[in-house]
Amino acid sequence: MKSFFLAFTALFLLIGCSDHPKTTPAKKDKSLVSLVNPFIGTGGHGHTYPGATMPFGMMQLSPDTRLDGWDGASGYHYSDEYIYGFSHTHLSGTGVNDYCDILLMPTNEVVFNNGSDGKKGYRSKFSHDNEKAEPGYYQVHLEDTDINVELTVSERSGVHKYQFPTAKNQIIVLDLEHRDQLLASKIKQTSRTEITGYRHSKAWASNQKLFYYIKFSHPMSVDLIARKQKLTHKKAVFQFDNPKNEPVYVKIGISAVDEEGARKNLEAEIGDKAFDEVKEKAQTVWENQLEKIIIETENQEHKINFYTALYHTMIVPNLYQDVDGRYRGMDMKIHTTKDFQYYTVFSLWDTYRAAHPLYTIIERKRTSDFVNTLLAKYDEGGILPMWDLSANYTGTMIGYHAVPVIADAYLKGIKGFDAEKAFKAMKHSANQNHLGLQSYKELGFIPVEEEGESVSKTLEYAYDDWTIAKMAHALEKVDDYEIFMKRAQNYKNVFDPETKFMRGRYKNTWFAPFDPYEVNFNYTEANAWQYSFYVPQDVSGHIELLGGKEVLEAQLDSLFSANASTSGRDMVDITGLIGQYAHGNEPSHHMAYLYNFVNKPHKTQEKVHQILTELYKNEPDGIAGNEDCGQMSAWYVFSSMGFYPVTPGSNQYIIGTPLFDKATINLENGKNFTIKAFDLSDENKYIDYVRLNGSKLRNSYISSKDILSGGILEFYMTDSPSDWGSDDDDAPTTSIDYFKIVPAPFIAKGEIAFKGETEVVLENAQKETAIFYTLNDSIYLKYEEPFIISEPSTLKVYSEKDDERSATIATDFHKIDPNRAIELKTNYATQYSAGGTNALIDGLRGSKDFRGGAWQGYEDKDVIAVIDLGEEQIVQSVSVNFLQDQRSFIFYPTEVLCYISTDNQNYQLAGKQSINAVKRSEEVKIKTNTFDLKDKNAKYVKVVAKKLDRLPRWHAGYEDKGKSWIFVDEIGIQSSVDSLQ
Repeated sequence: MKSFFLAFTALFLLIGCSDHPKTTPAKKDKSLVSLVNPFIGTGGHGHTYPGATMPFGMMQLSPDTRLDGWDGASGYHYSDEYIYGFSHTHLSGTGVNDYCDILLMPTNEVVFNNGSDGKKGYRSKFSHDNEKAEPGYYQVHLEDTDINVELTVSERSGVHKYQFPTAKNQIIVLDLEHRDQLLASKIKQTSRTEITGYRHSKAWASNQKLFYYIKFSHPMSVDLIARKQKLTHKKAVFQFDNPKNEPVYVKIGISAVDEEGARKNLEAEIGDKAFDEVKEKAQTVWENQLEKIIIETENQEHKINFYTALYHTMIVPNLYQDVDGRYRGMDMKIHTTKDFQYYTVFSLWDTYRAAHPLYTIIERKRTSDFVNTLLAKYDEGGILPMWDLSANYTGTMIGYHAVPVIADAYLKGIKGFDAEKAFKAMKHSANQNHLGLQSYKELGFIPVEEEGESVSKTLEYAYDDWTIAKMAHALEKVDDYEIFMKRAQNYKNVFDPETKFMRGRYKNTWFAPFDPYEVNFNYTEANAWQYSFYVPQDVSGHIELLGGKEVLEAQLDSLFSANASTSGRDMVDITGLIGQYAHGNEPSHHMAYLYNFVNKPHKTQEKVHQILTELYKNEPDGIAGNEDCGQMSAWYVFSSMGFYPVTPGSNQYIIGTPLFDKATINLENGKNFTIKAFDLSDENKYIDYVRLNGSKLRNSYISSKDILSGGILEFYMTDSPSDWGSDDDDAPTTSIDYFKIVPAPFIAKGEIAFKGETEVVLENAQKETAIFYTLNDSIYLKYEEPFIISEPSTLKVYSEKDDERSATIATDFHKIDPNRAIELKTNYATQYSAGGTNALIDGLRGSKDFRGGAWQGYEDKDVIAVIDLGEEQIVQSVSVNFLQDQRSFIFYPTEVLCYISTDNQNYQLAGKQSINAVKRSEEVKIKTNTFDLKDKNAKYVKVVAKKLDRLPRWHAGYEDKGKSWIFVDEIGIQSSVDSLQ
């Protein structure tokens, strides 16, 4: 009795000491499938599709309303009024077009034209009032033909249900020419109810192979074989005997392997199942999938936004393996594996940030499959993919971000793949010499003149290298750990201590003129604002370069309060702006959480709450930018629960602020992790204090182990900032404490191409670092003060500190003829200045990469330049170089004219050359226009290059602004040595 009393008293005291009753897991109060709105993201620039698909499935059966254009990347846009048909593959939220393969369209007359030309066609008007989308199901009424369409799917197969208005004229069009370029196709009737064939095409994926098998519920009224109908293998129409006007069902299987694979996929997954049975199974699978995270909130809008976001994270990557284990590899050969499932569509530059870290929590088995898939692609194609699509390396985006996906999985305890092989593949990606990596390895950064997007690539390579170092440490590979931990600090080489921004280094000077708002070729889909905070692997080191936590805090404040507009290139990806924070594009996604690192978590809470509630909406235009294969949604899923993986590969999830009263993550190991927010409201967005498993948590972060072990995270909310998480010991840290590098010095002042002489000032981003230099390979001197260069010279510099030495950087200085001057009558674009006004006479020539910094660019302008030779001379010839890169809107001028004058007022035409600038070409070329002046006298030479009036109709930019660029380089003038005076 005494023991019972003591136990009861202890229990009473335990309950009494707790602020709230024991937290139980969140429970759903209705079907989660009913909370998904697939139309979110189909408007604006979200680029999602509303059709039926399965979790990570091969088939995406969806309507197509748009044939091309950036906002037609998924094939569907909410603003459109016509449906062209229903195809079986779609991309979710990408910025490039592809897929939309094997179009079927029910109609009531024989017509092969789609109607996009305004002529009679099979397309039909539709209304969103008569359209419905749910996970695994889509329905729409076609107004022009009065046909009702319903779609549902399994993983590799699907079913169309067409209810025609009458039993007459029941026709289905099969269009294999739909959308991207058709390379080869086949349409073969094998019975009165069966069609088989393939579609090979070229778009983003240069050689996509897709095979299909179709089975109709009713026989065709015309035997195509018996009638010997002239099949083009590109388009066909099928008419059906259906006197009772029953629904016509079309079952289809697809495969990347062969037609037999498509048939097997359909038979194994759907077979004789009825439409409603397939739909019910699909939605049951989706319900179970969505139950991986359960939330509780009274806010219906938040529920819909959350489950739609969770849905969007679960439809990519896509299964790319048949039911028999066969798949098409990156070598285009057929492989077989039953040890794991093989996938495609890895948008790694986007998804390594949050989508894949989310999978390491809720999709651990599938993450093992993802890693095995990436390693298989390495075996098949020779390198880990950057952005693979249907057995094709697309070469899209930057970095080698398969590396952090693999490392993060391994470091978070996910097994089932060969770690040694994975590490070998990771190193292989990092040790290439392409895409600026050779310079990156030799110099510690990528020079502007060597590679486009040099700043972004340097920063992202450095992060990737840190994850290799972390993996090396886990595998006890000491030498590799040192090598890659040093490379992980290369971000220091693009940090400008004067402006505090990450900047391009052009011939070891800072690329100029500098405007942090300017979108230019030094950054990937961004400007300096949006990349200067990208050091997730070493925030402490970045803070040290900046000069302290208060400086980073001030920089972040300026970021969020800056003018919300950009200059330079028109970059459609930069959207969702709060100041210069661009939530619509991935480089910004971690920034709001950086306040935690400077002991100001309440500012993180403010910004995260603002993004969650203002930039995600239950509307077609409800996503701030491209959905990007789940990354935009993964940010929402994490952040709405109250934390975010700022540094994938680390063990920390940085705390923000919760959006829901309760959320429970149901883990694959049978445990669950519950997040509970007390006194939560729009006003109470600040954290008063936090408890983890009953104990007060001062740290403004939790660990992966905390989540995977199961437990309870409790937020106690308030309406004003508190001091929670504000001490140094409370803040998260990512720091590189070993193998510190010395940044390479840079030329802070000095003209690379100069007249007379130039004063050179050397500096280093790291204080108290010695700098050494040599001119023309003489002895190295310690830099103490500025020095003068007055003749063409080669300067070499390096830095040294604590027995560590930087790379040696060489820069050639050029002397411009002091007697010559140039006047530009038209203004160049500042992002393509090539160094300024003297760029066209500085002796430096551009390469075929327009982003190399040596080309001067003019948008939608004639180029007019006047060169003053200083005195009257006998001019023998004049030459000028132009670049053609039509994919980048850069065209040759239509006409180049050369004039000469002795007084700069009266000009004589010395030559005129016309160019067929609109001739279509995929090749990047440099053209030199040379004028033979036949020893004419001149003091002034004027060169005029005429622009295209408008981009040609075949160009992707014709329908937009239609503006072209002229890129011009060195104007060479050969003249007599002796003057005539």
